[in-house]
Amino acid sequence: MAGPFISFMTDFGGAATAPAVCRGVMLDVAPAARIVDLTHDVRPFAVRDGGFLLWSAIPYLPVGVHLVVIDPGVGTERRGVALWVARGDMFVGPDNGVLRPAAERLGGIVEARALTNPRLWRNEVSSTFHGRDVFAPVAAHLASGTAFGEAGDVIDAAELVPLPFPTATLADGALETGVLFVDTFGNCRLAGDVDDLAALVGELESGTPFAVRVGLDETTLTWEPTFGRVPPGTPLLYRDADYAGLGLAVNQGSAAERFGLAADAPVRIRPA
Repeated sequence: MAGPFISFMTDFGGAATAPAVCRGVMLDVAPAARIVDLTHDVRPFAVRDGGFLLWSAIPYLPVGVHLVVIDPGVGTERRGVALWVARGDMFVGPDNGVLRPAAERLGGIVEARALTNPRLWRNEVSSTFHGRDVFAPVAAHLASGTAFGEAGDVIDAAELVPLPFPTATLADGALETGVLFVDTFGNCRLAGDVDDLAALVGELESGTPFAVRVGLDETTLTWEPTFGRVPPGTPLLYRDADYAGLGLAVNQGSAAERFGLAADAPVRIRPA
């Protein structure tokens, strides 16, 4: 039979040894574990990016333990937490909001625990590497069958740090939205779904024109099913497959650079 499943995400960077060290700690506790690295290239300290990426990936992962170490508050009074959710998964990481969107996407938090049981930690705990010394061993213990209640004291899930995302609203014949995430290619994932644009114009077809306003600048572009339907260097709106929402891209280019966009930047879309 397959061993327990652990997904693992950090902002340590692909060239760092820290992810391998944490995997070693987990395998020492749970040698049969299947550890899947989601990414270790989240922008440094970017809790919002990590929370969004985990939220996007979680429906495609099997039930298991999900470990996230994006922890700019390491060594401070911020709590380490474990969350048990309705689908049966458990999340382990810092209480800085990074776990909450994904936990809520899996049906909501059934129980939350502060990581207050040192018997599940490494014997020596540093002040700057809780990923290795606290989070990784706790995740491995839970994956290998340790009762969730052993993680530590019960806490009120409503008191966990939230992680708000931009939202999309229809107003005055336009969609007011914002940038959720900028990917490696510079594609900008926007709050809202295809139905929000369709509400403005009816059925969406390749070539449907829209005007996109960022700041004081407005650009006319089209809705397209994929990048290659427009020439290289041409912007477009599309449905982003990774998160199943709206995307703003430039074919073979960077929409983030073209429009000067970053996370949380407001964007207004109206029929052209």
